[in-house]
Amino acid sequence: MQDPAQVARRLFELTEPIAAVGFTADEPNEAMAELGLRGYWDGYFAGRAAPLGVVPAEVVHAAFYNFADGEVARHVPRVWETTTPDAAYAARLRGCVAALRRILGEPGGGGEVSRAADLLARAATSAPIEGRVMYAGLRALPLPGEPLALLWHASNMLREHRGDGHVVALVAAGIGGLESHVLCALDMGIHPAESFGRIHHLPRRQLSGVMEGLRRRGLIDPDGRFTQAGRETKARIEAMTDALAAAPYQALGAEELDELVTALEPIARRVGAGR
Repeated sequence: MQDPAQVARRLFELTEPIAAVGFTADEPNEAMAELGLRGYWDGYFAGRAAPLGVVPAEVVHAAFYNFADGEVARHVPRVWETTTPDAAYAARLRGCVAALRRILGEPGGGGEVSRAADLLARAATSAPIEGRVMYAGLRALPLPGEPLALLWHASNMLREHRGDGHVVALVAAGIGGLESHVLCALDMGIHPAESFGRIHHLPRRQLSGVMEGLRRRGLIDPDGRFTQAGRETKARIEAMTDALAAAPYQALGAEELDELVTALEPIARRVGAGR
């Protein structure tokens, strides 16, 4: 497993369940609510955008890439009237650690957590920041000292590093943010793609426009399913994303990568099953 893109893909599979507790577990939402933030999406935008600081909605929209026009502006900068970026990220981290501790049990997964956290942190702090807005924001934050906190923080850094690269791959392929959700839905076997949870709430006219644009370009057929060109476009985007996500793991030797995978596999399995 020493092809850099394959390494990046395998480590994404193992770190994504850990990073994703920030979106799927109850504890982070509860921690954000304790700050006075209202509802899931206030907490989402405050927690995820916190490393960018207090910036206009347009900046967050550009960095996140795949939200419909106006969705970010319903939350940013209003959330900063309730809390601060530092407090928001601290609450998100605290909630994620609580979720991981609940799932993994005391003392939080044992020795494999400490070793995985140390290796992930070394990888996560080694990549160039140029062109990586979300990743650069996280790199500017201090590393937590507690192993579970470091495990989640490093996984989140690597997730956002990959996400920055994914945006590059989408832009290079000429795929807009909402279009990317359609391709993702079809790749997961969801049909009609308009029923996908990330876009189903949008106005019907807006969704129809997105689908029609993909049809005109030959990426989906009249029934709203992938054409061959659409499948090839999606595959190219994923391949480029994997290639652009490889840089952090080049800081680790072959034996360390094997050790990291071995340590992460049971953690990822338990977190994926337990959140």
